[in-house]
Amino acid sequence: MTHGKDVENSESRFFSVLLAAAKLPGVRIDRGAYLRSALARQCSEEDIRRAIDETPAAAGITVEVLDKVANDSIRYETAKVSALSAAAGIPGILALPATIPADTAQYFGHMLRIAQKLAYLYSWPDLFSDEGDEADDATMAVLTLFFGVMFGTQSANAAVGKVAGMMAEQVAKKLPQKALTKGVIYPMVKKVAAHIGVKVTKQSFATTVSKAIPLVGAAVSGTLTFATYLPMAKRLKKHLAGLPLAEPSHRVMDGEVVDGEVVEDHESFDAARAEQLGAEHAVVKLEGPKS
Repeated sequence: MTHGKDVENSESRFFSVLLAAAKLPGVRIDRGAYLRSALARQCSEEDIRRAIDETPAAAGITVEVLDKVANDSIRYETAKVSALSAAAGIPGILALPATIPADTAQYFGHMLRIAQKLAYLYSWPDLFSDEGDEADDATMAVLTLFFGVMFGTQSANAAVGKVAGMMAEQVAKKLPQKALTKGVIYPMVKKVAAHIGVKVTKQSFATTVSKAIPLVGAAVSGTLTFATYLPMAKRLKKHLAGLPLAEPSHRVMDGEVVDGEVVEDHESFDAARAEQLGAEHAVVKLEGPKS
């Protein structure tokens, strides 16, 4: 009974800190503005517009280009966070509840920034509808899973893959609310939240991060460092880049001839093709690799 209550408390603490960090000024990333700025030197205006209106994958932007842009963003955020102290890193940090340590909010805030940037590059939808809006349950759930991936939690890797697969098959522009909050993914979200929450509760979050990354032995006190933040960001980048959701698709235009037929409605065609590819992918997975 005590164990169950401890797990519940760990989940609650984690979500409280995550929600508080998401409200800090400068933490939320404007998806459209970020994609336009990040892709400006690599892509045409048409590709950028389609990446914003739909996704970088729908715009046909290659994984190689996205990887380069992602690495640039990781270097920028790493340099920024390494230069800031925990006490003054994010404006408004002093307004946090006393129960949330400044170094914990600092870590969460900067992890949220890079998680959003990487998600948008690899074709995830907008996670926050507006700066002043409260993060909904689905957003909190997927951010929890992203954090789990950064910490190297295998169950988080599997859950993020399932969510991405659902979105790819349905050509969805929003997170699958039901799966993340009540369905098959929800138990995994709770498990990851409890796992991170226990670590945050037992010791300072900075020390937790340093111990979570192999070969990093030096204690981190109060500030994010190059040695801790960089590997975590790269871990999330590698996972998101390898999901089907990030794979570029050829843009079919109205009037284009495909397999001898003229496409009259490219959006319907793209949706049907995505559904077909999803079914073919499922068959391959069931059959397994051929010897």
